[in-house]
Amino acid sequence: MEKLIREVRILKIYAVSLTVVFILFFFFGFKNQKTTQRFEEIDVERINIIEKDGTLKMVISNKSRQHPGMFNKKELKPREREAGMIFFNELGDECGGLVYGADKDGSGMVYSVDQRNTDQIMQLQYMEGTGNKKNRTYGLKLWDRPDDFPLEDIIKFEDSLKKLNDPVASKKAYAKLRSEGKITQERFFAGKTADGDVGLFIKDTKGNVRLKIYVDKNNQTHMDKLDENGKIIQ
Repeated sequence: MEKLIREVRILKIYAVSLTVVFILFFFFGFKNQKTTQRFEEIDVERINIIEKDGTLKMVISNKSRQHPGMFNKKELKPREREAGMIFFNELGDECGGLVYGADKDGSGMVYSVDQRNTDQIMQLQYMEGTGNKKNRTYGLKLWDRPDDFPLEDIIKFEDSLKKLNDPVASKKAYAKLRSEGKITQERFFAGKTADGDVGLFIKDTKGNVRLKIYVDKNNQTHMDKLDENGKIIQ
């Protein structure tokens, strides 16, 4: 009996020792393992870049899994977006991106920079239609966006108009916003227009072209100053 008890005691000590060794091996083995891995090739539909606390900073995705956008750390409603990269800031807002796409009607690629609390204010873009008239344009665009009409209000406004399904009422609603200075206005374009003109096109706060410096498709140079109605005055 004493021999049996001694053998059981030895077996227990052996079991405990083996368990301790295994735990130490497991701990130090994973502790020293590199977190960086190298792949020669990988196929993936979407990649989320996050901070250590889980904050989303960038999404690289195909078209079907693209992020719908985010404002105040809340995802926007599902919508169709092109493949590319979407950027997010520390406030939980989408702040820009690089997207691209093509179909039977045309193709394009856009790099956008968003204003705080709202949509894009700067874009480097390329757009091209199909058919006999290509309507190819590319260049840099700048917009003015009001500070008192954030993206959340824009979305609510557009959703309310969709529910009305009334083109006349929608036109009046947009006219009212425009009179209040809440409509986004394009202010600057540098690039090539659909008409083949290459140059600078500068607009006033109402979106009217006031200065054009360009070379037309016939290689004629122009420097035009215009009034609010688009009439050349100099």
